[in-house]
Amino acid sequence: MAAATSTWRPANELDCVRREIRRMEAWHGLREPAAVVSLVRPILPGRVYLVTRRCAQRQFLLRPDDKTNQAFLYCLGEAAQRFGIELIGWLAMSNHYHAVVHDPHGRLPDFACHFHQMLAKCLNVRWSRWENLWSTEPPTYTLLVDLADVFDKLLYALLNPIVDHLVDAVAHWPGASSWGLLDGRAQVVRRPKFYFREAGTMPETIALKTIVAPGFDGTREAWAERLRDAVLARELDIRAKLRTAGRRILGRKAVRAASAFDRPKTSAPRRSLRPFVACKNKRRRIAALEAVRAFRAAYREARCRFVEGLRDVVFPAGTFGLQRFGVVIAPPL
Repeated sequence: MAAATSTWRPANELDCVRREIRRMEAWHGLREPAAVVSLVRPILPGRVYLVTRRCAQRQFLLRPDDKTNQAFLYCLGEAAQRFGIELIGWLAMSNHYHAVVHDPHGRLPDFACHFHQMLAKCLNVRWSRWENLWSTEPPTYTLLVDLADVFDKLLYALLNPIVDHLVDAVAHWPGASSWGLLDGRAQVVRRPKFYFREAGTMPETIALKTIVAPGFDGTREAWAERLRDAVLARELDIRAKLRTAGRRILGRKAVRAASAFDRPKTSAPRRSLRPFVACKNKRRRIAALEAVRAFRAAYREARCRFVEGLRDVVFPAGTFGLQRFGVVIAPPL
């Protein structure tokens, strides 16, 4: 009887951890046990992700201007500094953003949660509104397996306004972007006065800079040159197709003149895929997906045992958020 008793937590402590499991799962948009297991993902140190999030109702709440750009860059840099996230590149469109980040310490959800909360508070004051800034869909974290995948998604992020025919060059985009920081210099951003207190605890300035993608063997200059050449080639190709079709770009002046409460006239795709993994190499993509399936199976078993009240259950490596409650999590291999 004594041995059986040692495998149970005190009721109040156990209930606290159960609530935290449900809270973390709800933050990922998970409600039922089947959905929990099908969508949970491992968060491991040293990985590179494409992070994407869209504004509520597709409104242009990130529409570029000096105040919005300042808030976006300050909140992004402060969150990255706070949680040790390294920024490879980013671009903010009018109603969503993309960021390619390196997560050395396995803190990606903490970083994203803090960034989204602080930017939402800033921009709600900026636009004199109260409701949620972000879509109720959870942010998308796409694991980028190889260097080629990192490069491809960084191009995708930077070329968004060109592909959407808003401007004809990345350098012309008036929104927040890492395009001007490829050479490694830092951009210093001051704390926005329209939201943060002068005597508050947030830093007065934040310095943003990009890193070279992990796994790239060349110099920073070589990385920047490769990226610039690829972007310029795509710009020329898109401009040529526009001329052939007789179409025109919208232009940066029209982008800045749009109301923050407008939204695109086109319909948004619904129930589309939200990929966890992006990898052009088929063999490595299959291996990455198999690793996710193995993690989910181990998480399912550990979760069921823990909810039943077992104290010494070990959650698989990559389980996020429960270690603060003393839950045992296996170390990364």
